[in-house]
Amino acid sequence: MRPTPRKALAARLLAVAALAAVSLPNTPAAAAPRTAPTAAAAACTPAQVVTNGGFESGTSPWTQSSTTVITNRSGQSAHGGTSFAWLDGVGGTHTDTLSQSVTIPSGCSSASLTFWLHIDTAETTSSTAYDKLTAKIGSTTLATYSNLNKATGYAQKTFDVSAFAGQTVTLAFTGTEDSSLQTSFVLDDVALNTSGDTAPPADSTRTPAAPAYTVSLTSNTSGTVWTGHESATFTNASSTALSEVYLRLWDNYHGTCSAMPIVVSNVSGGTAGALSVSCTALKITLTTPLAQGQSTSIGFDLGITVPAGADRFGHDGAFSMIGNALPVLAVKDGSGWHLDPYTNNGESFYALASDFKVTLDHPTSVLVPATGTSVDTAGSSGRTITTATASKVREFAWAAGPFTKISGTSTAGTAINVYSVTGISSSSAQSMLSTAKSAVDAHAARFGAYPYGELDAVIDNNYWFGGMEYPGFVLDLVSTTALTHEIAHQWFYGIVGDDEYNSPWLDESFTDYATDLAQGLSGTGCWNNVSWASSAENITNSMAYWDTHSSRYSTVVYGYGKCALHDLRRLLGDTVMAKLLKDYAASHWYGVSTTAEFKAAAQAATTTDLTSFWTTHRIIG
Repeated sequence: MRPTPRKALAARLLAVAALAAVSLPNTPAAAAPRTAPTAAAAACTPAQVVTNGGFESGTSPWTQSSTTVITNRSGQSAHGGTSFAWLDGVGGTHTDTLSQSVTIPSGCSSASLTFWLHIDTAETTSSTAYDKLTAKIGSTTLATYSNLNKATGYAQKTFDVSAFAGQTVTLAFTGTEDSSLQTSFVLDDVALNTSGDTAPPADSTRTPAAPAYTVSLTSNTSGTVWTGHESATFTNASSTALSEVYLRLWDNYHGTCSAMPIVVSNVSGGTAGALSVSCTALKITLTTPLAQGQSTSIGFDLGITVPAGADRFGHDGAFSMIGNALPVLAVKDGSGWHLDPYTNNGESFYALASDFKVTLDHPTSVLVPATGTSVDTAGSSGRTITTATASKVREFAWAAGPFTKISGTSTAGTAINVYSVTGISSSSAQSMLSTAKSAVDAHAARFGAYPYGELDAVIDNNYWFGGMEYPGFVLDLVSTTALTHEIAHQWFYGIVGDDEYNSPWLDESFTDYATDLAQGLSGTGCWNNVSWASSAENITNSMAYWDTHSSRYSTVVYGYGKCALHDLRRLLGDTVMAKLLKDYAASHWYGVSTTAEFKAAAQAATTTDLTSFWTTHRIIG
């Protein structure tokens, strides 16, 4: 989504007409981020795991190369208390070491090493590192300092060591001096703090896998009410038997539990339970539990009533936008079922790559741009049946109304359709068609060929949210930048998926970075304008954080996030960064990305240790 300054939400008319017969219980349950996992993952107990990090309790459990390393002797001073660790300072060929074994608890997604360092030296060079201090954890070098880093007083150093969760490793400092002129490396107040929830597991444990949806819906004369049937076939990829699934009825956020826009009834293949998470999650207990590798289907009748309002689910006069209206299967992984609440600030729509065949019966006067490739056939008198098919997409969206349609083909061969509401000039529509052609080809050249056949863009300047992405289908204002951004989402969230609620940066930061590249912008100096609101603010924070700090969401996730990627490109070099992203997209094609996986891929692309880069740019996980 491309956010714009919001109109007052009260101005959005969310008049919802309840469907007549509702056969499901609709008692709301309190929203909760997850249900308990079937096999509970290890919980994180926040802890500070370095012992005697201030050196005030003797030398234990530190191992030092000589009895003079941990000291309170004159010549240097402590950062806090009276004792400190003094490595080198001899003025001749010399090596000092200091180490401690630490255990970082399993289940913790965040682990941060900090220490205070003072360096003074008699070396006068401004170009040669004669004397060095190396900080390591396990076999990983965190940083190397030298006489060139001399400074008055202490400076705190911080490193993300989350990758070592669940391990016992050695934290070690090694100082070396050459044959002349002393350099003193003085350490104090060493700490390693852990916190956070269990990190997500690998792709193979996400289930239910390979969903395939078949949908048949018929609309009223205006395209604002749709009724019919949906079925979903899926496979259990997990080694744990699957006894239930959850359907996400996302657009019930736009109504109430007593007047729901999305109504599911007459469930087959399982038993419907209570609605939860403000009526956006429906539990279905399967008729027979699924063992690993087994497949089954569920089916249900479906009713959709589109509320008033120019929203991603709403109608702007005669024009209906129908995003996130089809129920889709929630994802279960090592953290349990992902039953995150709807967020209006960004997205919550975490789903696995799926196949859709959707048949839409509608008045011929109503056009229905949709996800996938569409074929129209004649229906009953005055009606058309549009059949849209899409492979390996995460969701399905469509629109309905008397749009003005223009079409074209990008240089690389992608069919583009632009659908405009009343009031959009022909020149604006042509401009958006031209933008879409160039954007889809630019992104495809960088990240891999566009795989979804045609691409539909629905243009309406009344969208309060700026723009919104769906597979092969986007909503947008008349804006070159916004449309280029939404089309980039076809790769980051569409092809390379992510948990949009818990890791929004993986789609929004990458998409804004891709937008800059497509528009020839290098982001020069943009990291220089970063100013953090608090120590808790990170690029990688979840929507749970941003929904309580909404004024900072766009600034940090979109702005700081893309600037961090520009900085990474400058560090790695243009060629290496381009190859990293293209290879990363290929290796996660139709899969799911995590912060840890991207960091690992970036580290594998360079011999430069990126630990301090992630810390500086607050990319945690």
